[in-house]
Amino acid sequence: MGVKVALGVWWRARRQAACRDAGMTTSEYAVGTIAAAGFAAVLYKIVTSGAVSGALESVIGKALDAPF
Repeated sequence: MGVKVALGVWWRARRQAACRDAGMTTSEYAVGTIAAAGFAAVLYKIVTSGAVSGALESVIGKALDAPF
């Protein structure tokens, strides 16, 4: 079997497999959305903590008081 024929067979198998997995995208979006929401919650907790909040306020304060 030539390389070109083998590659054609491989691509045909991939296309058929993709058609069979058509219903999986909804669950993948759901898992991705839940992961993003969890990451956002953790990031929110970190940013609103005392040390990080103080550092952010200091940076913003220095930026606003900068002479031009």
